[in-house]
Amino acid sequence: MAEVRDLRVVVGGRAIVDGVSLRARPGKVTALVGASGSGKTTTGLALLGEYPSGAQVTGDLHLAADGLVGYIPQHPAAVLNPARRIAALLTDIARAQVRHLPRAQRRAAARERVLRALTDAQLPDAESLLGRYPHQLSGGQQQRVVLAQALLLGARVIVADEPTTGQDALTKKRIVAQLAAVAARSIAVVLLSHDLDVVRALADEVIVMREGQVVESGPAERLWLAPRHEWTRQLLDADGEPSFADSRTPAEAATREAVLRVRDLTARHRNGTRGTTVVLRAPELDLRPGECLAVVGRSGSGKTTLARCLAGLHREHDGETFLDGVPLPRSLRHRSRAQLAAVQYVFQDARAAFDEHRSVLDQVARTAIRLHATDHRTAQAEALAALTRLGLPEQLARRRPDQLSGGELQRVALARALLARPRVLICDEITSGLDTVTRRGILDTLTTLLRDREDLSLILITHDLDTAALAHRIAVLDAGEVVEQGPARQIRTDPRHPFTVSLMATTTRQQVRSAPTARKAKGA
Repeated sequence: MAEVRDLRVVVGGRAIVDGVSLRARPGKVTALVGASGSGKTTTGLALLGEYPSGAQVTGDLHLAADGLVGYIPQHPAAVLNPARRIAALLTDIARAQVRHLPRAQRRAAARERVLRALTDAQLPDAESLLGRYPHQLSGGQQQRVVLAQALLLGARVIVADEPTTGQDALTKKRIVAQLAAVAARSIAVVLLSHDLDVVRALADEVIVMREGQVVESGPAERLWLAPRHEWTRQLLDADGEPSFADSRTPAEAATREAVLRVRDLTARHRNGTRGTTVVLRAPELDLRPGECLAVVGRSGSGKTTLARCLAGLHREHDGETFLDGVPLPRSLRHRSRAQLAAVQYVFQDARAAFDEHRSVLDQVARTAIRLHATDHRTAQAEALAALTRLGLPEQLARRRPDQLSGGELQRVALARALLARPRVLICDEITSGLDTVTRRGILDTLTTLLRDREDLSLILITHDLDTAALAHRIAVLDAGEVVEQGPARQIRTDPRHPFTVSLMATTTRQQVRSAPTARKAKGA
């Protein structure tokens, strides 16, 4: 359906893709894997004829006559119009497909197509989502709305860029099943992913990239069993995860006064002219100095809404949040500089959190200038040191956000938050878009910070139960309710609530590894 031969993309004198070739075959899944910044997204976008601004491109691109290419981006908010409801975004596509019908039948036919696409994209309660705006959806829900758009378009090739980023284990299984079903309809799928469990479940062929070049490729089964390149072996190695619990014992953390307290929190979303809808209830939640609290739950369960309330980004809520015993204003606009610095937020969609026209170094340095009145030269030095510690060299630090990969920009966002010297650091799915090597590096950095800074605490919003297991405590959300919380070991080994039992019984690895068998059984 599509083929790229000897693709070379040069930006600013640097080859970000160098000599890459791939073939997208009907009914087959071709996976591109590699570290953040290895050139996966640039290669995938080449199938759409899209390249970075100012790029010099050589190589050949061939598409079949009916080879319409659909794209599911890593950051879905970037392609969803924030001023239009979900119904309008999808109906625009469906309306063009029912023009052959009598006028009286078009509205109902278009709505039926929209609801079917949302269902195929694994979005339950599709009717209730149609009236919402994109910002009222979780990152996982936004991702699936974009998938529904691609399905509505009838693409013969689908480029899925980290489609399971930010998804919980249960939802990830559905996305894997959906992409397998897409391939079963003789649609070519090009999967760009750091999630090796998902790649194992879906891929027929794997292409391993590093620094813009292909270091290894071949049938998926052969590559998993006998990787030939050292970099491939490093990516496949999932051992050596750091643990936040090692930085301070649970008993030690429990004896200290809570740095952040939540009492009787009830958050709402505006629902057009129909008023508001309650999306979160958290009667009680505490965070102690030096502690890591992991907040887990399905996509759409209220994890990000909780984080936004604590950071002052969601004003539609009741209840109280206390920092060191002092009430925090609900809106960040009413918080002092000290309070803004004390509670920092690292967004799941890092790209949407940066000014695309300024270098990332300037934007990171701005944090120290604004919140701590640091002079410009010192702030630049602090910013560069923070970026270097997170694996971003000066050459990348001086680029604009659109010249960095999603994983690189996620590390920039973390550096910017750390420059504020926060008391509470809220990380919203910050490792979900990273490869295993980079992910371990980020978690190791956070672990070191908790160990070295006794006044720092961490709230880790995550769908990844393996990451949550590294924390001191876990809070479980389901359908907007905090259904259980406690020490991480107890939650994982002896859960009490039925939803927690089902969630803990379904790890990502257990979920996705059953998919290949199902796919083969269907003859995909």
